[in-house]
Amino acid sequence: MLKQTTLKGSFSLCGKGLHTGLSLTVTFNPAPENTGYKIQRIDVDGMPIIDAIAENVVDTQRGTVLAKGDVRVSTVEHGLAALYALGIDNCLIQVNGPEFPILDGSAIMYVEKIKEIGIQEQNAPKDYYIIHNKIEVKDEKTGSCITILPDEQFSITAMCSFESKFINSQFATIDDIEDFASEIAPARTFVFVRDIMQLLQANLIKGGDMDNAIVIYEVEQPQDKLDALADLLGVPRLDASKLGYIQHKPIVWENECTRHKLLDVIGDMALIGKPIKGRIIATRPGHTINNKFAREMRRVIRKHEIQAPIYDPNAEPVIDNRRIRDLLPHRYPFQLVDKVVSIGATTIVGIKNVTSNEPFFQGHFPTEPVMPGVLIVEAMAQCGGLIVLNTMEEPEKYTAYFIKIDGVKFRKKVVPGDTLIFKVDLLGPVRHGISSLHGYAFVGDDVVCEATYACQIIKNRE
Repeated sequence: MLKQTTLKGSFSLCGKGLHTGLSLTVTFNPAPENTGYKIQRIDVDGMPIIDAIAENVVDTQRGTVLAKGDVRVSTVEHGLAALYALGIDNCLIQVNGPEFPILDGSAIMYVEKIKEIGIQEQNAPKDYYIIHNKIEVKDEKTGSCITILPDEQFSITAMCSFESKFINSQFATIDDIEDFASEIAPARTFVFVRDIMQLLQANLIKGGDMDNAIVIYEVEQPQDKLDALADLLGVPRLDASKLGYIQHKPIVWENECTRHKLLDVIGDMALIGKPIKGRIIATRPGHTINNKFAREMRRVIRKHEIQAPIYDPNAEPVIDNRRIRDLLPHRYPFQLVDKVVSIGATTIVGIKNVTSNEPFFQGHFPTEPVMPGVLIVEAMAQCGGLIVLNTMEEPEKYTAYFIKIDGVKFRKKVVPGDTLIFKVDLLGPVRHGISSLHGYAFVGDDVVCEATYACQIIKNRE
């Protein structure tokens, strides 16, 4: 089982803010398990902390802006993308101003610092959200669309269309997040010269220059107008007749702008609050549609707060029906686990196919058959017995006895035709023959029952 991670130590980066032009320092610190990402404004009285989640986004005009009350912090997406892509789950980020420094307009400096300081594994399990069904968010007005499909890992394809002869239609893909550092992180933000005056009038990009963005000059301007803009920005004047890329560092890839859009998608997906296993297809992405999608993902995750294990009925069981009879003393009509499809050091997944021929349906209830809740809990306990006994030498000589039960909840009835999927976790090592466990029973994606219980392992009489 993969564990949550944090940084081994703290690191800082300094630079100017893209929109404010202020001199800023951002510091990334280790954080305890289950913290997630939190951003602290250390320049504000009380040093308030903002949870980096999608619901706290208040503006997406030229970047992702998070807020708590009147306290805001912007341009967070590049730093968050680096954390998310490198698998860091918990981090406290401190900044001494209203935005993160823009640095070179990419995420590469964050990646380099994270690799330099190192990543620390923690004890809590990494809480992936696994995509089982297609989820899609569209903006009919702009044509933007983000879709996520089931996949075994996190991957993204971004497709962009710009009204530009330099970057008309492009796509970028990352199939393995391990490639983020080399293929996506160095991709820089970009701006068209034709948009710069409007951005300045909107009190934005005061810190923009030829070193922290790709600058695209594609519509010829009068020389005096371009000179006035260069003087306003404090950069050398250019020949108005020469179109093209005018930033100091040449583009790294032909599709660098779309790779940066993909980087932004990853940064905005970090606001979901959980690592995802699924394939994102982003058509004309931008911070607005990214945030709408992240909010929808959080809504879906809340609806399925406890996620059902993936069950492939065609896969060979790891413990079949015959082996279950070797490990458990239960026989018809009380053997309530048909097979085990997954087992690890602390987790087991078992299956019970509920048919109309179950003997308890004769009386519970003849005209409205419902599986008794106590038998669902019993089946869950049998799964727990299997994981405990499977760790012992000569398990056939022992029996697991149910000795305690707490917090039982029944959320949905189980009827003939349902397939029960049990996921049972050991809450700690077996001590003095006693084991504590927590189990869930699912039908499809829905939790139908959960309980915390204990069992005692006793050696059978000869």
